[in-house]
Amino acid sequence: MNSLTLQAPAKLNLSLRVLDKRADGYHEIDTLMVKLPGLTDQLEFRENAGFSFHCDDPEVPGDERNIVVKAVRSYAAAAGLACECAITLKKSIPHGAGLGGGSSDAAATLLGLDQWHAHQLGAARLHELAASLGSDVAFFLAPGAARCTGRGEIIEPVASIPVLRVLLLKPAFGVPTPDAYDRWSSSRELPGVVYSAQEVSGVSLVNDLERPVFAKYRFLAELKQWLLDRRETAAAILCGSGSTVCAVLHDDADGEALAKCARHELDPGLWHWSGTTGS
Repeated sequence: MNSLTLQAPAKLNLSLRVLDKRADGYHEIDTLMVKLPGLTDQLEFRENAGFSFHCDDPEVPGDERNIVVKAVRSYAAAAGLACECAITLKKSIPHGAGLGGGSSDAAATLLGLDQWHAHQLGAARLHELAASLGSDVAFFLAPGAARCTGRGEIIEPVASIPVLRVLLLKPAFGVPTPDAYDRWSSSRELPGVVYSAQEVSGVSLVNDLERPVFAKYRFLAELKQWLLDRRETAAAILCGSGSTVCAVLHDDADGEALAKCARHELDPGLWHWSGTTGS
């Protein structure tokens, strides 16, 4: 095999419940996640004399801090081999966005390396490696939606999630995930902000991390409420720990026009993506 190219999709938490803090420092969660097949990073694996890694986004570290590099080291140690390939990562999913880009990249790295090495480790061992790399990584090893519990590493596939039309809006700043969880238990709701579950197409949309994130990043609360006030929007929710806010759109809504209006009225620097969730 001379080369291999894989897509690493973003994810969307349709619901995210934070249950308690665990003895290991993580939080117990119960979350329903879907993939966004139209919003993907791309990883290219090429035959090489040794291992190398390059990312086209200069803001993403290219050294041992990168989760792709960590995934390579983890796979090589588990398989007892040297990974002789060059990996190039082309980023489309913004980082610090709550869309799981890094976790998806790590999962694609594990899948790619195992394919590269004739499936030497297999699905069960890859799941163990994924869980050790990050709470969301294992979700991306298989297609489709899933309910994820524990700290996110216990995966239960879900077959009947409706496809939703969505618009994602993200300001220039990101939100560190550990900070959101650290302030979860002590945070309070802001007056005038909708935190309760929203029902859309039989799905209950709710995110317990909105409370700590909105308390610190008031603009994200303003962005959610602005979306909820628009006729195009059926529901709006923070994506994971943020800083992306997702609007679920009515069938006749124009997502591109709504994004343009948000930039005009709220923030000219907003990043946006519109498309559909995976089934």
